[in-house]
Amino acid sequence: LEEIGGEPIDLVVVNLYPFEATVAKGADYATCVENIDIGGPTMVRAAAKNHQRVSIVVDPKDYAAVIASLPTGGPDASARAKLAAKAFTHTAHYDSMISSWLTKEVGSELLTPLKYGCNPQQVPASISGIGGSPLPFDVLNGKPGYINLLDAINAWQLVKEARQALGVPAAASFKHVSPAGAAVYEPLSPILEKAYEVEGKVLSPAANAYLRARQADPLCSFGDFAALSDPVDVQTAEFLKTEVSDGIIAPSYEPAALEILKQKKKGAFIILQARADYEPPTLERRELGGARFEQRRNDAVLDAKTTLAKVVTADKELPAGAARDLVLAQICIKYTQSNSVGYASNGQMIGVGAGQQSRVDCVKLAGRKVQTWALRQHPKVLGLPFKEGVKRQERINARVQYIEGDFTGPQLVEWKANFSADVEPLTAEEKASFLKEHLKDVCIASDAFFPFRDNIDVASRYGVKYLVHPGGSVQDDGVTAAANEYGMVMAHSGVRLFHH
Repeated sequence: LEEIGGEPIDLVVVNLYPFEATVAKGADYATCVENIDIGGPTMVRAAAKNHQRVSIVVDPKDYAAVIASLPTGGPDASARAKLAAKAFTHTAHYDSMISSWLTKEVGSELLTPLKYGCNPQQVPASISGIGGSPLPFDVLNGKPGYINLLDAINAWQLVKEARQALGVPAAASFKHVSPAGAAVYEPLSPILEKAYEVEGKVLSPAANAYLRARQADPLCSFGDFAALSDPVDVQTAEFLKTEVSDGIIAPSYEPAALEILKQKKKGAFIILQARADYEPPTLERRELGGARFEQRRNDAVLDAKTTLAKVVTADKELPAGAARDLVLAQICIKYTQSNSVGYASNGQMIGVGAGQQSRVDCVKLAGRKVQTWALRQHPKVLGLPFKEGVKRQERINARVQYIEGDFTGPQLVEWKANFSADVEPLTAEEKASFLKEHLKDVCIASDAFFPFRDNIDVASRYGVKYLVHPGGSVQDDGVTAAANEYGMVMAHSGVRLFHH
């Protein structure tokens, strides 16, 4: 520079070629490639790296402030560092736009185009791995959609964590990014075998877990996305073949089981194989409304040792079965849209309340599901005289309608057509008597603290004996006192589990 009479460069201003705008206009391939800037990003990055003595400006909105600083020597060290950070963000976004567009254009295996996003008008849509890595699953069959994949990814994390925490096969049934049900393997009682219509059938541990997950709330599980922690065997595939379901994710499939599932939905059933050893990055990112969010992923370990050690009630006896159910319920609500609570019994979620603004409304919503689950075992429900030819899902719907009992006139006429004989109503007194006798020792977990005792009062109506919530509210003492009044056992986990 001295030889040519130059001065050190202390200000670099760059406007990159308008690649993103060119693509947005629908330009052809050659024109889009021509608008990929090469030298510009190089200058930007070089200047940004040397921000101790160079100001790099990539945003016209910063022109006025930079010009105003020139009479006093230009941007100071703090301003230069901020300009550099903005520059690196700018080139990262520029490169990501090029990468996404080119990957889509050439059909790279690193990006999978989707038919549309959440709704048909949300096009284009795609999914890709992180940082140039492949997706954490392989598509073995079908064409998964945007919501299918949201369900699959959340459901797989749930069952993987449940398997690790509880040591037995786990399953989940997902709809719209929340679990309709989740369960681990546990032999069925004769009554549940009848209620679930599997009398005389031999079920493998994996098939048992999925059956129980789906039977938590079979109305909501209609058209679900299934997840299994263990390899899918023939028994599981045979059972799933008869259910209305969109797809499944699991670590592997027996060859015969895979062939059975490939025939489902005329070959359109979605089959995903999860990479069982994959661990997501520590940081996760999300873009919304022009803003980019970043947070540590919720990698909190949920097990009895970690979350059930601090029992705050007078009764501190926590049987092994209750501890298992509380852990399962916590893992379930970890992947449920908040606010959420979940009821569990004998290794099975029996009521999940998701996405309510009021926590006590979650307790009530999920509690009604608990009552319906229990009343499906009532002798009058099990003895409904269905006509030959009434399909399985129609039987499920009819039983729930019978339990609820709130028919309109036309509904009642249609409902009665399912039966070969007149059906006596299931009275409120009969329901109350059955629930009082059979709905006991239920567990409940909450994704955040119970703010008032009304949550405990309501939970007591649904047979709750064991509870876990994070604690930390100014009302903790009153909530604990309420639990003591009902003879409950309650733990403070210290771990909040909001999920959005």
